[in-house]
Amino acid sequence: MKPYDGPVSDHFDGLNFFDPDGVPPKSLGEVLRWQFGGGRKRETWPEWAPSPHADTPPARVEGDKVRLSFVGHASWLIQAGGLNILVDPVWSERVSPVSFAGPKRHNDPGIAFDALPKIDVVLVSHGHYDHLDIATLSRLAKNFAPRVVTPLGNDVTMRSTDSSIKVEAFDWHDRVELGNGIAVHLVATRHWTARGMFDRNKALWASFVLETPAGKIYVVCDSGYGDGTHFRRVAEKHGDLRLAILPIGAYEPRWFMRDQHMNPEDAVKALLDCGAQQALGHHHGTFQLTDEAIDAPAKALVDALDAAKIPQERFVAMKPGQVVEI
Repeated sequence: MKPYDGPVSDHFDGLNFFDPDGVPPKSLGEVLRWQFGGGRKRETWPEWAPSPHADTPPARVEGDKVRLSFVGHASWLIQAGGLNILVDPVWSERVSPVSFAGPKRHNDPGIAFDALPKIDVVLVSHGHYDHLDIATLSRLAKNFAPRVVTPLGNDVTMRSTDSSIKVEAFDWHDRVELGNGIAVHLVATRHWTARGMFDRNKALWASFVLETPAGKIYVVCDSGYGDGTHFRRVAEKHGDLRLAILPIGAYEPRWFMRDQHMNPEDAVKALLDCGAQQALGHHHGTFQLTDEAIDAPAKALVDALDAAKIPQERFVAMKPGQVVEI
């Protein structure tokens, strides 16, 4: 992958991106220790775990409402202000650099691809294969030619594979007008990115704050918790958040995953830090990326909410095909 070519900043040293409030990704040695070291306990997922839900979205949602449909993992369709916005769309069977190996689906997307309305905008948070899926982006480009908004450097990944993808790259703190009164802010998040062995952090990663007629929606596709700095900063900068979409899965073992993925207890802390009125849990139950059981995140979220004395209805673990309207 061709490195990003741009000016030095407080999170780009001229060669690599970094999080001033985070930590570097784990080393290859630590990866091997996790994968092949003694004492690993990897829970077995069922071969197929279908969701009881499936959605056929409307063509558009107008007025002051927002309709959110969970596709699965970190993929969403957000309909607001007459715009149809996809977040980290993945309709592929595997999230991997190859089609014959790597993490595969354990349930269908909550929206069949052919049931999608016309897509206007796609937001892609970073370059990991479970978030940036070239096959799906190419399919979207062919069918709808949407505008694709992504952090710096990920545009190189997309264009180098498919020049028809209409991608625009932005930095942390940028605000992008999407049309019809909808805008998106790219905000810092505690993570990292890569597509292969030799391109770690050559592109940037981000979370999103969407301005919508129903209020601001904070979309965190991947993040560790750290000390909560990133979430408190979003609250300070963006004020009242109507909704937060927070990851709750892919967190075991903690010694390896803590710095890049939240567990449900961390996600509850993140909700309190960002101050959102309500939260939806995602990034669980579709692709087995780590060692916990398929249903562990949803169960642990219930316990974490009880421990924090937060009503269960304030933070719901979503299943593919479920819909929320605000």
